[in-house]
Amino acid sequence: MITKYRFIYFLGLLLLWGCAVHAEKEKEPVDFVNPYMGNISHLLVPTFPTVHLPNSMLRVYPERADFTGDMLNGLPVVVTSHRGSSAFNISPLQRENDKPVVSYSYDNEVIKPYYYKVRLDDEQINVEYAPSHQSALYRFTFEDCNKSSNLFVNSRNGMIRIHKKGVSGYQNLENNTRVYMYMEFDIPFENAGIFKDGKIDCLESEMMGNNACAVFSFPIGTKTVNVRYGISFISLEQAGKNLKREIQDYDLPRLAQTGRKVWNEALGKIEVIAHDDEKNIFYTSLYRIYERPVCISEDGYYFSAFDGKVHKDGGIPFYTDDWIWDTYRAAHPLRLLIDENVEKNIIDSYLRMAEQMGNLWMPTFPEITGDSRRMNSNHAVATVADALSKGLELDYEKAYEACRRGIEEKTLIPWSGAPAGYLDAFYKQNGYIPSLREGEKETVAHVNPFERRQPIAVTLGTAYDQWCLSRIADALGKKDDERYYLRCSYNYRNLFNSQTSFFHPKDENGKWIEPFDYRFSGGMGAREYYGENNGWIYRWDVPHNVADLINLMGGRDKFIANLDQTFREPLGRSKYAFYAQLPDHTGNVGQFSMANEPSLHIPYLYNYAGQPWKTQKRIRKLLETWFRDDLMGVPGDEDGGGMSAFVVFSLLGFYPVTPGMPVYNIGSPTLEHAKLRLSNGRIFEIEAKGVSHENKYIQSVTLNGKEWTRPWFSHDEIKNGGKLILVMGDTPNKEWGSKVDDAPPSANDFID
Repeated sequence: MITKYRFIYFLGLLLLWGCAVHAEKEKEPVDFVNPYMGNISHLLVPTFPTVHLPNSMLRVYPERADFTGDMLNGLPVVVTSHRGSSAFNISPLQRENDKPVVSYSYDNEVIKPYYYKVRLDDEQINVEYAPSHQSALYRFTFEDCNKSSNLFVNSRNGMIRIHKKGVSGYQNLENNTRVYMYMEFDIPFENAGIFKDGKIDCLESEMMGNNACAVFSFPIGTKTVNVRYGISFISLEQAGKNLKREIQDYDLPRLAQTGRKVWNEALGKIEVIAHDDEKNIFYTSLYRIYERPVCISEDGYYFSAFDGKVHKDGGIPFYTDDWIWDTYRAAHPLRLLIDENVEKNIIDSYLRMAEQMGNLWMPTFPEITGDSRRMNSNHAVATVADALSKGLELDYEKAYEACRRGIEEKTLIPWSGAPAGYLDAFYKQNGYIPSLREGEKETVAHVNPFERRQPIAVTLGTAYDQWCLSRIADALGKKDDERYYLRCSYNYRNLFNSQTSFFHPKDENGKWIEPFDYRFSGGMGAREYYGENNGWIYRWDVPHNVADLINLMGGRDKFIANLDQTFREPLGRSKYAFYAQLPDHTGNVGQFSMANEPSLHIPYLYNYAGQPWKTQKRIRKLLETWFRDDLMGVPGDEDGGGMSAFVVFSLLGFYPVTPGMPVYNIGSPTLEHAKLRLSNGRIFEIEAKGVSHENKYIQSVTLNGKEWTRPWFSHDEIKNGGKLILVMGDTPNKEWGSKVDDAPPSANDFID
């Protein structure tokens, strides 16, 4: 009998082990997402643990400074802009209160892309939350059944109105834009009134102004209150329609399960085989790319802050909240690979914005509240050129005109939407933006006193934008325009100092600004000459013509030496002094900044000079150093998907150095196996044989069964699917990809 029982016992253990293994195998992509990754920033704004569905209008995150924040500032209803604060707040409470938004001590917080849970520990209230696209559901569970349960619903600046089933209202945003909210409760409230000056007036049902707030009391003994709400940028009525279209009951687990399915469909477009920690980094990065832009079409209509009107969308969803200066580099190219229909709708939205603004200027920083025209250059043209180069169907005649006018007619001055003026005329005549000497008084209107002229950043960025224009013009048969803009794309040469091999500021008379320090000249963020980053970073900001940059520097060997020195050059000051001037220039390896977008392509530049093994070494080191599955696992300026797309591409093993050129540079994959479900339904596979922490160097490559000796491949070579196989080892194969003819193409290759 003992033997028999032992057999049954061990059989049970085996069955349990088998179930555990089976459960692990069934782990889905969204289970690898860690919204807390990078929530503690080194210096800059951290990542946010955002709860939302992919590219959806409704987004929330706990309102606190970062993960170290000890208090929650109420509970969010909707965030209308990446990094923005909540437009409304809801505060559950069972005690006396004199504030419209309650600050909570909290514990046991759980965040998933489709679900939020937290315990308000001092208040003894448990909170659950699940979103849909334009609506959401809260569940409040009160532990003390001997007290009345209350809900405070606040608009920071707008209107609140009590109705039979709950509350509605709006909040004023910038540029005559409003977000509307319609909310219902699953049980009748006992009392309700307007909260003002610390008191509740039950005779009032509506309030306008700052901190417009309504309070609802539920009977003593109420344990659970479910709250559902819809939001809209069109009207209160539409907010109610959005709610009733998406959420018909108060079944929060079912809503969360629906959201989970939506996320798995989105993240499942890329299937990877790797260790769990690598999957966590990969799928978390992919999740962040879906935070922006957001679709704001509501039942076939959308409110546009670009002209202040409601429009029919004509069956083409309208997208906004896209900081193009960050996202054009990698987020848009990734979307072109796996979801080109959404990318098409986004660019179509740009064109509608350009028309609605009345000047047909492409946007640069489109937000819910209109185009904020932040940063420098006009990189929406890169998204158009990239889409064209990869075969996306668009109205390219209209797109070209909007891109051209946005560069020719709008000023090149950073952070400005003014018409072209003196500096623009100077650029057209002389091929560069002139610089002032440090301390010299600014005389040009519209130059932001903080952001300054950023003349080198603008000159280099505009040269790239004009190269993109030349590609679109060429495809449209506009040969004169193509030749003109191709010549303009070499304007970076006008600021290249051959004595130092840096891009160096010049004054109006063509004289170098001297003396000059490529690390520290330029004031805060080096903005008097560059932009957020110093001269060491902008030394490499010629992504469209790396071959010419190699020639300017004196050949491959000198180019490699300069590139190496970028990663080796000391900060030159103590860290606190360096970052006091250059707070965006974080995630340093020497003078290289992993934490800011102008750096993303730099490690891949070795491919152009015959030493792709150094790209492999650098990429692997940067990924392992700065991107980890922990609270400080992002170095800084993530910007809602801009940098995360670099991580996704680099983990896969390739990267689009030059949007507008249908080419991908090969790096060093960290994943054993990946399958990308392309937009056309075909599968592109990447297999890294023998890959490990040590085995980061490519020994040999085949693409679609053919031996591959180039450290790059074209979009045409993978657009119909295929398989890239890389054999990895622990020592570099310095011969692979080293020949001059192996280098990726540059603008030089487009000269007739």
